[in-house]
Amino acid sequence: MNRTVPLILAVALFMEQMDSTVIATSLPAIAADIGTSPITLKLALTSYFVALAIFIPVSGWMADRFGAKRVFRIAIGVFVVGSLACAAAGSMLEFVGARFLQGMGGAMMTPVGRLVLVRSTPRSQLVSAMAWLTVPALIGPLIGPPVGGFITTFFTWHWIFLINVPIGLIGIVVAGRVLPDMPPAPVARIDWKGFSLAALAAAGIVFGLSVVSMPALPPLIGAFTLGLGILAAMAYVRHARSIATPILDLRLLDNPAPRIAILSGSIFRIGIGAVPFLLPLMFQLGFGLSPFESGMLTFASALGAIALKFFATTALRLAGFRNVLVFAAGAGALLMAANAFFTPSTPYWIIIGTLIAAGFTRSLFFTSNNALVFAEIDDRQAAQATAIASVSQQISIALGVAVAGMLLEAHHIATGEPTGLAAFSTAFIVVAMFAACAVLPILKLSPDAGLTVSGHVRKNQPPQQSPHSVD
Repeated sequence: MNRTVPLILAVALFMEQMDSTVIATSLPAIAADIGTSPITLKLALTSYFVALAIFIPVSGWMADRFGAKRVFRIAIGVFVVGSLACAAAGSMLEFVGARFLQGMGGAMMTPVGRLVLVRSTPRSQLVSAMAWLTVPALIGPLIGPPVGGFITTFFTWHWIFLINVPIGLIGIVVAGRVLPDMPPAPVARIDWKGFSLAALAAAGIVFGLSVVSMPALPPLIGAFTLGLGILAAMAYVRHARSIATPILDLRLLDNPAPRIAILSGSIFRIGIGAVPFLLPLMFQLGFGLSPFESGMLTFASALGAIALKFFATTALRLAGFRNVLVFAAGAGALLMAANAFFTPSTPYWIIIGTLIAAGFTRSLFFTSNNALVFAEIDDRQAAQATAIASVSQQISIALGVAVAGMLLEAHHIATGEPTGLAAFSTAFIVVAMFAACAVLPILKLSPDAGLTVSGHVRKNQPPQQSPHSVD
């Protein structure tokens, strides 16, 4: 397999994934510098995710209309400009606006980068390529907080954003030279009504969940926005079924492979979205560790994620998509629940070993799950699959953080005690139960699903050509 393409895309996506979490540790320093409070400045986190939610639905249409390679390079440029604007911001409104601009670039980078990979990789090599692309999405949120703390402590918070400039410029140049040309394809006129409904639905749900879980604004505003988003989503489903070329074509989900992959991935991400929120807080509030010490512990999960890259292709070839996904989801949920039993007296080698194993199983699940989304569709449907999968990912991660925040708050209200180990133990058990539910739709997956991608040959049965696959 030519590793150059997935590595270039992985570096760009790592920059976006890490940046989306790296500022969490630095919010107090940024807030003090621009004259606001850390709680108010959390709107900057929300504005980034809202921008992702609004512009991801149109990413597939943009890639087809203007060419995936061109859109990917422009997206990096927008992200770099947004980074410069963040570093130069002198007020809360300027910073929130700059983060929104960054989110516009990130909304195109992630799904269009995945689309470039799918269209430039033979189906037989897709799992291996996806393994390279999955790693930055898993380790970025984990190392973001310690990196943010290190930069803020020893330099200034501005370098969190300025460091993106040389990385982004190099990425634009190298992508232009190395990525395969992907000329524009004929597309229908953009579905403006569908775009508006999808943007309102995704942004309303993400914003509402973010405000409810981290109330920088009154929770009533979050609840109202969430309700508005759900109503818009219902209206969009009705609209998408009534026209030939909707902005997000839900008819793709009539195919069981991408439908099960997206549904199970969304359920599992509810649990995964909670872990980067809960784990550092537990280590700091429950164990009394410093932000840097807790970050070094959570980084252990990244080691497991990286190790998976050498195993995913073999696992799918031996066991097939359904068996691998059932194992990865079940083991991942159990290891997530194991966090509930950590105490300050637990030996570090046990914690590190558990987190490495958890990183491995999560990476195995998402590498396999992401490949299954594209395993039984043709290249003409890849843009739609990318956009739908990316929107579902953002909403489910936001839901995971919201669930985690509400569980901690509910424990505090019920007991009147400050947030301690008991609250975190309850939260980890509940989100692990959410993640375990991902097994249910996977059990409905055909044993023959994605054979041309996994290379799996069932016992006493010759290899089969998937009717939806394209070599």
